[in-house]
Amino acid sequence: MPAHETTTTLIRHTRTRGVRRWLPGLAMLNRYSRHRFSQDLVAGLVLTSLLAPVGMGYAEAAGLSAIYGLYATIIPLLVYAVFGPSRILVLGPDSALTALIAATVLPLASGDAIRAAELAALLAIISGLLCVVAGLARFGFITDLLSKPIRYGYMNGIALTLLIGQLPKVLGFSVNGGNLCHSTNELVKGIVIGRINWTACAIGVSSLAVIFALKRWAPRIPGVLVAVVGSTMAVALLDLNTKAHISVVGALPQGLPGFSLPHVTVVEFTTLCTGAVAIALVSITDMSVLSRIYALRGGYYVDDNQELIALGIANITTGLFQGFSVSSSASRTPVAEAAGARSQITGVIGALCIAVLLIYAPTLMMYVPTAVLGAIVISACSSIVEVYDVKRLYYLRRGEFYLSMVCFLGVASLGVIQGIFIAVGLALLVFVWRAWRPYCAVLGRVDGMKGYHDITRHPEGRQIPGLVLFRWDAPLFFANAEFFREQALRAVSGAPTPTRCIVVAAEPVTDVDITAADVLAELEDELQRAGIELCFAQMKGPVKDHLKRYGLFTKLGTENFFPTIGQAVDNYIIRHRVIWRDWEDEQTRR
Repeated sequence: MPAHETTTTLIRHTRTRGVRRWLPGLAMLNRYSRHRFSQDLVAGLVLTSLLAPVGMGYAEAAGLSAIYGLYATIIPLLVYAVFGPSRILVLGPDSALTALIAATVLPLASGDAIRAAELAALLAIISGLLCVVAGLARFGFITDLLSKPIRYGYMNGIALTLLIGQLPKVLGFSVNGGNLCHSTNELVKGIVIGRINWTACAIGVSSLAVIFALKRWAPRIPGVLVAVVGSTMAVALLDLNTKAHISVVGALPQGLPGFSLPHVTVVEFTTLCTGAVAIALVSITDMSVLSRIYALRGGYYVDDNQELIALGIANITTGLFQGFSVSSSASRTPVAEAAGARSQITGVIGALCIAVLLIYAPTLMMYVPTAVLGAIVISACSSIVEVYDVKRLYYLRRGEFYLSMVCFLGVASLGVIQGIFIAVGLALLVFVWRAWRPYCAVLGRVDGMKGYHDITRHPEGRQIPGLVLFRWDAPLFFANAEFFREQALRAVSGAPTPTRCIVVAAEPVTDVDITAADVLAELEDELQRAGIELCFAQMKGPVKDHLKRYGLFTKLGTENFFPTIGQAVDNYIIRHRVIWRDWEDEQTRR
């Protein structure tokens, strides 16, 4: 391995301690240079052009006023710059969370915009606390809970929910919030009865065309900025908000967000907790994946648990300053990277620029049409929708494809919150099912191949007279112990010759719990009454230690445990004086 590759590997896996671990952003300043700052400054200015319109668009998608999207952009960038371990990850409002926020908050707010903002802020605080607890408890592994097929399903469901929810804005009218079926019905009804504002529709569709065209043919040009500036100038110069009755953002409140601690009832708090769990799961999963990607690119190590803590603190602080739930951004982080970002100072510069905008020029966003904000959110759906990968599942793993579709339909039909919990439930069910009914096989000898092999895959394989070699490909625990017993007895009864001994090839068995141990004892008694020996081969030391504590190692007989399958076979043939040509030929070769 080249020297530079070795160095990169060592740096990537170097874990920090003390203050550098808990405050990696401050620790970074010790080795920060003027050259890096010049790069971060340029990248921060480029990033700002995307932060403001995207933040306002996601706030509108969540059913909140646009100003709260800017609050939720400033605070997390500043907080993550101190606590975040990733060098260039950008935090802020995220398309995957907007539908979750809307589904949780809007039914409780009952049309009160101020109350909706308060509830969204408290939702961010609760989800942030969950992330901090998960990080302190070292639950970074929780990000592996949702398999890719399930993630594809709920992300496609969220993308469809966002698309249907934002289309009315692009077409120039509004509908009442609700589930996907209700939103679709309201959208179709609005189109049929002629509620489309054709001027707003022209702005929304042309904005989408600009964003997608520049993304395809000129990715270095920020299509979102071009669409926002162009549509805003058209509205302001032609007075379209008055003449064509186009909905616009309007003047933003001047100044920075103030500290506020929302108040809720017990019933509201319970509902918010349910939504917070779903938001925490989605944001943790997405952030972990994105963080790992950029850590590998940059050749540095990222502590998953510190990442959760930083995400949690960012959400708590954002909620206390009138923002809403945030996560890592898969659309703005690549912009920062492409612009030359070297550290979290890029995000700090972006946050400061938006703060200056709110303090000195809040009227700058007065003529931004809501149609273009809807177009921005719809364009973001293209970054979270998974079509190719779902098709790949269909051709490669049909069962996982159906699992993904069930999750997608759950999100689309029952709602985003319910769909997320369906996804989690399916993940756990699939895990338990695979461990509950694992693969097992009877082994035999195959000409021209060393060792012993599955006779269902090699029908030409030959079994040793009177001996059954039975392989079990999973841990033994309470849920599959009886299934193990049934399959072992079926292997014995299905043997071509009367069975004298069954050897369990136990290398894949990584654990035996107390329930499974009792089943093994019962199986040994049942086999013994039938005159059949029960032996084990390749069992791992830790598993044997469990059997010793249960008292089962002695009951089964220490002489019935063999290091390899070959030694178990040799012992059986010698003790029972079995004449088997394959074994004699093997002894001759030795």
